[in-house]
Amino acid sequence: MNRKRAVWVMLLAMLFFVPAGWSQDAPQPQKAPKPATTSAAAANQKTNIQAYIQLLRSDVRQQKAEIMGSVMLLSAADAAKFWPIYTEYDAELSKLNGQRLANIHEYAVSYAQMTDAKADELIQNAMSYQKQRGELLAKYYDRVKQELGAITAARFVQVEHQLLSIIDLRIASELPIVGAGS
Repeated sequence: MNRKRAVWVMLLAMLFFVPAGWSQDAPQPQKAPKPATTSAAAANQKTNIQAYIQLLRSDVRQQKAEIMGSVMLLSAADAAKFWPIYTEYDAELSKLNGQRLANIHEYAVSYAQMTDAKADELIQNAMSYQKQRGELLAKYYDRVKQELGAITAARFVQVEHQLLSIIDLRIASELPIVGAGS
């Protein structure tokens, strides 16, 4: 029970402290005349895009796997069944995240000249990504359930959903709201 509590404390710490640390690393916006603000905003967007790419492709995957391992509380026999499934899931999720990265990049490129059509396209892409990610998680829930039972599969989905929510919140909190600069 103490190990489980320690893992949850670590998750909560990640939720509160890691975004704060990342925010401190981000360049602070400078007050400047109108024309310079546009180019500064474009530079900040490019920096933010690189940060998102690093976040999604960095050791977050390793950290997720470590947290998953701590919370899943698997026996050696169950771990031998679970980790190959999780590895396949993570590989498919990484491919899917490529779509998300492309959409975020397109958002950054289009932000200053956003049109209704482009905004609709980007949101449709984002919703498609979320739907596909949900379907992927459901697919792997079924696989884990088949191998290890519904309780273990439910634990997998809960923990994965929580970790993905932390990552989603971090990314969403850094993206500028569409049309807010107009």
